[in-house]
Amino acid sequence: MDSQVDGDMTIRERQEQLEENTLSSYAALAKSSRGRARAEEPCDLRTDYCRDRDRIIHCKAFRRLKQKTQVFLSPQGDHFRTRMTHTLEVSQIARTIARALRLNEDLTEAIAMGHDLGHTPFGHAGEQALDELSSFGFQHFDQSVRVVTTIEKDHKGLNLTAETLDGFARHTKGPWPETLEGCVVRYSDRIAFLNHDIEDAISAGILREEDLPSRVSEVLGTSKSKRITCLITALVENFDGGLSLPEEIDEAYGLLGDYMYERIYLNRQGRAKIEEHKVFDLIARLFEAYMKDPALLPDYYRYLAEREGIERAVVDYISGMSDEYAVHRFEELYIPKPWGYQQEQ
Repeated sequence: MDSQVDGDMTIRERQEQLEENTLSSYAALAKSSRGRARAEEPCDLRTDYCRDRDRIIHCKAFRRLKQKTQVFLSPQGDHFRTRMTHTLEVSQIARTIARALRLNEDLTEAIAMGHDLGHTPFGHAGEQALDELSSFGFQHFDQSVRVVTTIEKDHKGLNLTAETLDGFARHTKGPWPETLEGCVVRYSDRIAFLNHDIEDAISAGILREEDLPSRVSEVLGTSKSKRITCLITALVENFDGGLSLPEEIDEAYGLLGDYMYERIYLNRQGRAKIEEHKVFDLIARLFEAYMKDPALLPDYYRYLAEREGIERAVVDYISGMSDEYAVHRFEELYIPKPWGYQQEQ
């Protein structure tokens, strides 16, 4: 395929021109990116934000999201969310908002696809365990940045743009992202997990739709679809150069979050969390084993240990594990292997 169009203009340059002509003045334009840590030749076909998205989707950490817990540990059934399905749902909500506001969908999608790359096995239980075990603490959003700058691609990182990295680092709390696209993902992440976790809780028999606070149902709607549509529409219609929700909707949205944290996320006696104490024990035993004997680490992480210290490498290794792989490594280290003998002839 000939990448040259309109004389000397490449497909990428034409796309950058299209962004300039059609996107809102609030949008982050690819050609105006603050760039990458290491300069690269531009692609003839894709803008810088398109390349970011593609690199994220093709990286190993992205593939591992399919076997990482969202909220429910080791759920029985095919329809409970994983960190991968959560990521895809965040991306779709964020793109809907970005398109409505004429923001940069490619940057929005890149941030959404990579925002949870640093998440641990076993969801926030795993994150809390590593935060307590490591001397320097652990936050999944910081680890997402580390994954794409230091760990992936033979320790060279993915060399993503500054705007994508900023969106990762600020998608949960603290200062808001510097781009509106990053802000869209931050809202979309919370919209997605609150509403989809309700659906999973209902499927698990932990909640009923009618259990939600009546004020939430009155203002946001009586189903997952209605609540998501209400929140997206409110963000778009209330846009004034910045993202915010109207007071009534914001109040109900906050009430919904408080309810979910009390009933599901922080309820250690509830069915969704009753097994989480085992997560800490498992991760603590892995942490202890690798700290005591770094030779147990794969070569890939022993290299990090030589450069940045054993503890840093151990945290990187454990945090990157899928649920299944963490259990497998625990069994290899601590569970006796079966054996047998050959009967004499």
